[in-house]
Amino acid sequence: MDTIVSNSTPLYGLPLPPVRAITSTSKLQSSCFFTASPKKLLLFGSRNQRRLLGFRHPTIRKSLITCGGGVTEIDETRFSEAVLKSNGPVLVEFVANWCGPCRLISPAIEWVAQEYGDRLTVVKIDHDANPRLIEAYKVYGLPTLILFKNGQEVPESRREGAITKAKLKEYLDALLESISVAEASSKIA
Repeated sequence: MDTIVSNSTPLYGLPLPPVRAITSTSKLQSSCFFTASPKKLLLFGSRNQRRLLGFRHPTIRKSLITCGGGVTEIDETRFSEAVLKSNGPVLVEFVANWCGPCRLISPAIEWVAQEYGDRLTVVKIDHDANPRLIEAYKVYGLPTLILFKNGQEVPESRREGAITKAKLKEYLDALLESISVAEASSKIA
């Protein structure tokens, strides 16, 4: 992980404490910028993202996007290429900005993207912006996790609702084990 620290510079006329930008050389899709204030973590992002963090300032706009270590947000136009035509397994997370349980499991999903990055691709699909995918895959609850392999939904892989990090690890280990066993048996036959 690369870390860059800059000196304090005024932003829109506001002096800020030193800013640290964290990026990763792995499958990084976005960057995270925050001030190094000991009292408060200040994350710059969209107005809704800042509102969720309790920070409001009218002059700071969408200059930066939220932290993301390996989860790629895709839409209907990229679904076929990113999921159905992928060479390896893909974990798809259906989420919505207004969904509390989705925000609750977001750190665990980021952890999965980092921890399982060599064996699994993790993508996120916004429920509200992709109604055709929601209808096609019959997503009724949020968050919904579905594992895809070779363009098909892996049987018994669908999971709805919040999940702890430990249960998520058990869930993925079992699914990845079943996939590898199925691949090994198909090679023997």
